[in-house]
Amino acid sequence: MKRLTIILLAALALYGCGAGVKGTAVAGKQNYVIGFYNLENLFDTYHDEGKNDYQFLPDGQNQWTEAKYRKKLHNMAQVIEAMKQDNGVWHTVLGVSEIENRHVLEDLVSDPQIAPANYQIVHYDGPDNRGVDVALLYKPEQFRPLASESIRFTFDSPGIDFSAWTQEEKDNFRTRDVLMVRGMLGDEMFAFFVAHLPSRLGGKGADLRPRGAEIIYQRAVELEDEFPGIRIVVMGDMNDNPTDESMVKFMHGKETIAEVGEHDFFSPFLSMLKNGYSSLYYQGQSNIYDIILVNRQIAQAPDGGLKILQINNNGFYGRIFRKDFMTQQSGQYKGTPFRTFSNGAFVGGYSDHYPTYIVVTK
Repeated sequence: MKRLTIILLAALALYGCGAGVKGTAVAGKQNYVIGFYNLENLFDTYHDEGKNDYQFLPDGQNQWTEAKYRKKLHNMAQVIEAMKQDNGVWHTVLGVSEIENRHVLEDLVSDPQIAPANYQIVHYDGPDNRGVDVALLYKPEQFRPLASESIRFTFDSPGIDFSAWTQEEKDNFRTRDVLMVRGMLGDEMFAFFVAHLPSRLGGKGADLRPRGAEIIYQRAVELEDEFPGIRIVVMGDMNDNPTDESMVKFMHGKETIAEVGEHDFFSPFLSMLKNGYSSLYYQGQSNIYDIILVNRQIAQAPDGGLKILQINNNGFYGRIFRKDFMTQQSGQYKGTPFRTFSNGAFVGGYSDHYPTYIVVTK
């Protein structure tokens, strides 16, 4: 029954994602592609002091050899290059998650498939127990960073009760930092937040993900107050759907542009989820955890300002990028993302997530 459920959901998602998304062709105008991609455990083959990377060593559980690492890099670059071929332009900004360190990103952007993009990197080492971080890749010809920060998770919430947590539990909790990069995209100021909120493994995170969203939202509002008119994009693997409390209540995500008020965010993947789209499958269910939201200044930009663009024939403002080579073609998980490991074995796939993106335009 579980296998049948997965196959039926995959077929629905294929039907939804396949309509009106081929040949986005955003080249030719002043368009900028902004996206997010969970790279699914992009580790190198060396131990980093203080990181729990032992399973990704040559003698570790995954027998993570140089050949497997190079295959993984090639696959990630192949997807990024395929998006460029579809769109006619490289991503201006690409947020990434599940990367071990700056070294793996330097290897990635040097891959011959995407080296012509000349991607630069913003990355901070974070405290996550698994040893994975988030980062931002950007084209310096289009985006010029002015400031960045790595925002630590805290339990000092004005709206969530963590009284059930002991102080020791709080002190020992480690998760990914949120990355914020502020800079100039053309002649307009943008801030990009990249997040990987706490996971659902073991049923955890019911309050942690709302708290992560609350942290992002509070900092975003501070930036809006400090820099009137700033454009803000929030992206990441939220481990929640756009319909969940973390995104609707704590990130103030709205389904339509008309609903977006001051300090609200337009959540384009919310309506896509309702229409059968998916970016990953978790416990046999179709989900969109790879979410991008934009603030009012992008959703309702005045004439002449950068605003979010409808990028497919179905009227949606977001895209989930999936191709046959990124998708499992047979077996129990047919129709789902073709991942690096399956049931503990290296299968040479890509990621357990599909990348997502939006386009902003004048």
